[in-house]
Amino acid sequence: MKVQTSLSAPPAETLLRLPAVVARVGLKKSAIYEMFNRNPPEFPRPLKLSRRAVCWPASKIDQWIAERIQAAEQS
Repeated sequence: MKVQTSLSAPPAETLLRLPAVVARVGLKKSAIYEMFNRNPPEFPRPLKLSRRAVCWPASKIDQWIAERIQAAEQS
């Protein structure tokens, strides 16, 4: 008798480019860049894909959104 073990890979992380981030969070590009350049950053910093391309992990954006919702509920 064979015993099968389920080795499932963790879900793949989705990378979002700026237009997708803008659509997801409802902020303009300039606001996003201003927020992650503040000290301390108020928005997740992007990952560098290449010399001229950046992206954000979808999980970081989802976490940021959840934190905003939680902060709004506490006030």
